[in-house]
Amino acid sequence: MMATLDVVDKERQVKETVELPESVFGAEVKTHLLHHAVVATLAARRAGTASTKTRKDVSGGGKKPFRQKGTGRARMGSTRSPLLRGGGTVFGPHPRGYEIKVNRKAMKAALRSALSAKAKENKLLLVDDLDLSAPKTKEFLKVAGALGLSDALLVVDGPSGNLGLGVRNLKSFKALPVSAINVYDILSYDQLVITRPALEKITEVLG
Repeated sequence: MMATLDVVDKERQVKETVELPESVFGAEVKTHLLHHAVVATLAARRAGTASTKTRKDVSGGGKKPFRQKGTGRARMGSTRSPLLRGGGTVFGPHPRGYEIKVNRKAMKAALRSALSAKAKENKLLLVDDLDLSAPKTKEFLKVAGALGLSDALLVVDGPSGNLGLGVRNLKSFKALPVSAINVYDILSYDQLVITRPALEKITEVLG
């Protein structure tokens, strides 16, 4: 049996009732897939640009610092040895990629799990549209107050436009186009708000 959910306007007046596809919003919540997707998302955000110089990269150190025998010191061929100040680094970081591969089927299953978790916790809200008349935070806060939102991810169909500009200064809110929806952001916010056109696209891709 399909679950139903009201679609409301920006004043929280019910406009219609829609059926939520069981395959997308009633799936089993697989925590291991959620974990895998979140780790992969955070790993992909790492720059991987940290770099150190080994003894071959440090300038200088061509001349032997002192003679081989007779000084009572350990023999040394370069002032750029890792043992000396100003020398090279041993086993330091070098530029690399941190990406973790997630199969497409696994990523889709993780998204279904995240959406189903929000639906089961009654943290899912469907809105007919979230367009703002002006790109102002004050405008958005009026809408958020009427909808009872305090910490939410807002998923819209297409570019976020005025809404994106209206929420960008607010830590507790984030606007995303439906094409960029991901497990990490869904789980990072308490509430999930989806517009009616965005719901259709999610159902089309994940259903």
